[in-house]
Amino acid sequence: MLSKDSPKISKADLDFIVKNKIAVLGICYGMQLLCQLYKGKLHTSLQREYGHTKIYIFKDSELFRSVGNNLNVWMSHGDSIDSLPEKFNSSSKSLGGVICSFENEKAGIYGLQFHPEVHHTDSGRSILYNFLFGICKVKNLFEPESFIESKTEEIRKLAGKQTVICALSGGVDSSVAAVLVQKAIGENLICIHIDNGLMRKDESRKVIELFGKHLKINLKFVNASELFLKRLEKVLDPEKKRKIIRKTFIDVLEKEAKKIKNVKFLVQGTLYPDVIESVSQGGPSATIKTHHNVGGLPEKMKLKLIEPFWELFKDEVREIGEKLGLSRNFIYRHPFPGPGLAIRILSDVTKEKLDLLREVDDIYISELKKNFLYEKIWQAFSVLLPVQTVGVMGDERSYENVVALRAVTSSDGMTADFFDFDKSFLSSVSNKIINSVKGVNRVVYDISSKPPATIEWE
Repeated sequence: MLSKDSPKISKADLDFIVKNKIAVLGICYGMQLLCQLYKGKLHTSLQREYGHTKIYIFKDSELFRSVGNNLNVWMSHGDSIDSLPEKFNSSSKSLGGVICSFENEKAGIYGLQFHPEVHHTDSGRSILYNFLFGICKVKNLFEPESFIESKTEEIRKLAGKQTVICALSGGVDSSVAAVLVQKAIGENLICIHIDNGLMRKDESRKVIELFGKHLKINLKFVNASELFLKRLEKVLDPEKKRKIIRKTFIDVLEKEAKKIKNVKFLVQGTLYPDVIESVSQGGPSATIKTHHNVGGLPEKMKLKLIEPFWELFKDEVREIGEKLGLSRNFIYRHPFPGPGLAIRILSDVTKEKLDLLREVDDIYISELKKNFLYEKIWQAFSVLLPVQTVGVMGDERSYENVVALRAVTSSDGMTADFFDFDKSFLSSVSNKIINSVKGVNRVVYDISSKPPATIEWE
């Protein structure tokens, strides 16, 4: 049930909103809160619903206009509505009889138990479109061109002629941020690429070629791999790994920043999901994991942050990147975590384990591209498990490592479902990994969704 610590809106504030003819849409917990405020009843379900659920729409509603009568939707809840508030009508139920949406059309109040904002809900965009444009009569949407224009002007005014540094990992977010800031201030931007030794195969070489040679961005390269590995020695806890990597990253960045005159600002490619998962947003929401680029910047650096994308999702940043002229091949690269392969090794991190995992991952990603599967997948990667198993290789017994393969579909990383490979692909890539990478004798495939699992394993 809703606890006393759950975030709330007062009934008086809600009445004021409704009185001023402002439409309200409650999603998941929001629907439960609306139910409670209007004196409906909730109960804690014996069976929680996470992932796909089929619902049946049985009432004509502006919210469900032109979306059909049956939808596969994405659920993530433990409480359900027992009885509706007065003057509210349900408009859909799950096959198990759970109320999945309600509305008080006259008051302009709507509730959805499922998540229309995620990639895995059928017609989710259409439902939100109906609410925004049909019910709320909104006139405009986010446009990448106007975002670029306004952010460029904002950054230009903020930075003036002062030097700005960018922590350029080579991932999509920091890269698009770098190109955007360069558009605003030109040569006053200096990008620093730190090789932490935890990257994919040939990652630093590719970053230097793309940004230093092709895009002509002022780029400084720092090889700090030995320092990162030394500090990570014998560390097992994933959150400790993240914090060590973040602190070491800041230490190296601070040292390099001191070598550059008149540095006043630091650019980071922080996205909204990073903020959500790293910081509790004014309520009892859990910190899921620490992101390397959220918080932790020491006051002594005396640098102000420029985070142009902190309110955006990955798909929006990709749209911006395309408008800025970055190639589709680069823009649609799969996300890669700031802590890199350290959180894909589920044990202590060593150079030998990193080299093994790099080879496995390179084979996996190469096979995805070769089979035209790469762009169908939001994120794919390999994980080195902390177990060894018995195998038979030739006439000899082996006792070697197990690697897990992960591939998910998503639009923003907030929810995800595993990609349904053909058996022949999994068999082929497994054989190739085992035959090519010394030290691996078993490959498994992860078929869990987010939620309840996360995309990364650590």
